[in-house]
Amino acid sequence: MTDFSKLARKITWVLFANQSLASAGFIAAATINSILGAQLGGSDYWTGVPTAVYLLGSAFAASVWGILMDRIGRRNSMVWGLLIGVVGNLLALFAISTSSLITFLAGMVLMGITNAVVVLGRFAAAEVNPPEKRGEAISQVVWGGTFGAVVGPLLVGPMGSFVKTFGMNELAGAYLSTLIMFGAAAVVVAIGLRPDPRELGKEIAALYPQPVRHENTRSLREIMREPAALTALSTMVIGQVVMVALMVITSRHMNHHQHGLADISRVIQGHTIGMYAFSVVTGYLVDKWGRRAVILSGAGMLMLACIMAPLSPDVFPLAVALFFLGLGWNFCFVGGSTLLADQLSPAERSRTQGFNDLLVGLASAFASLGSGLIFAATSYTVISIVAGILSLVPFIMVVYRLREKTVVVSA
Repeated sequence: MTDFSKLARKITWVLFANQSLASAGFIAAATINSILGAQLGGSDYWTGVPTAVYLLGSAFAASVWGILMDRIGRRNSMVWGLLIGVVGNLLALFAISTSSLITFLAGMVLMGITNAVVVLGRFAAAEVNPPEKRGEAISQVVWGGTFGAVVGPLLVGPMGSFVKTFGMNELAGAYLSTLIMFGAAAVVVAIGLRPDPRELGKEIAALYPQPVRHENTRSLREIMREPAALTALSTMVIGQVVMVALMVITSRHMNHHQHGLADISRVIQGHTIGMYAFSVVTGYLVDKWGRRAVILSGAGMLMLACIMAPLSPDVFPLAVALFFLGLGWNFCFVGGSTLLADQLSPAERSRTQGFNDLLVGLASAFASLGSGLIFAATSYTVISIVAGILSLVPFIMVVYRLREKTVVVSA
C-alpha cells in the first residue's frame, strides 16, 4: 500500500529545497537590480524598470506554466524553468560587461519566467497534501525563502569582491551567484521531485473527498464571482503591489543617502527574513486561526511598514520597517494562497492558479515601474503613503466580504 503521507512530505521538502536555492539567487539579484538599472539607464527614472520587466516576464509566464504543468508535469516544467533562468543570468553578466541596458532587461525577462514556475511550486505542495494540511504545506515551501533571505544578500559583497579580481564590475557577482543557485535547484528538482505532484495530487483528491458545490469545471469568471476566491486573489495582488513598490526603491533610496552595498544588503536581508522566516508559523496560524484572521493581520502589518519606512534613512529603522513589510506580505501571500486553494477542484487548480499569478505579476510590475517614476519625480515618502492606502483594500474586503466560513472544494 502506498504511503501517501510519506510521499507528500518528500515532495514538500524537495519543493522547499527548490525554493531555498532559487530564492537565494533571486534575492541576491534583487538587492542591486534598481542600482544597476539606474547606472545602465543613466537616470533614476530607470530605477524600477529592471524589476518591472522581470515581473512582467513572470506575470505572462505564469499562465503558460499553469498550462504546461498539466501537460508535461510539475517536475519537467520546473526543471525547464530553472534552466531558462540560467540563460537569463548569462545575459545579465554579458550586459554588465558591455554596458548594455537592453541585454540586461532581456536577462531580467528570462529570470522572471523562472520566478513564475518556482512560485507555482507552493500549489504543487498543496495538492499532494490533505485539505487540513494545505496551509502548512504552502508555508513550508514559502519558508524555503528563509535560506535565500539569509544567504542571498550575504553573497552580494563577497561575490562582488571575487569577480573584481577578474577585472569585472562588482555588481556582476550577484548574477554569478544566481546562476549557480538556479543550476543547483534544477538538479535537485530533476532528481528529487518523484512521483510528479500532478499524479499524486489526483490520488490525494480521491482519498479526501469534500462537499462539491459545482458539478462542472467552472470558468475563471465564475470562480472569481465567489467572494472568497476574489478576496484571495485581491489579497495576493495588493500584498505584492505594496511590497514591491516599497522594497524595490529602498536600495536606490539608501544609495542616495550614501549607504554602501553592505548596508543595503542588511536592510534587504531584514526584509526577506520577514518575507520567509516565519512561514511555518504562518501556515500553522492559517490552519488554526483561519484564513480571514491571518489576512487581516497581514494587511495591518503592511500598513505599519508603510508608516515606519519614511521616518528615517538609517539602516536599523529601515530594516525594521522592511521586516514588517515582508512579514505582512507573507501573511497575505500564504493566507491568500490557501484561501484560493480551498475554493478549487483539481481540474480548476493549475489554470486558476496560473491566472492568479499572472495578475499578481502584472500588478507588481506596474508597482515597480510606478515606484521608480514616483521616486524620481517626488520622494520615498510619497511612495510609502500610496502603498499604505492600498494596504487597506484587502483589510476592507475581508471584513465586508468574508462574513461566512469558506467552504473547501475538492473532487
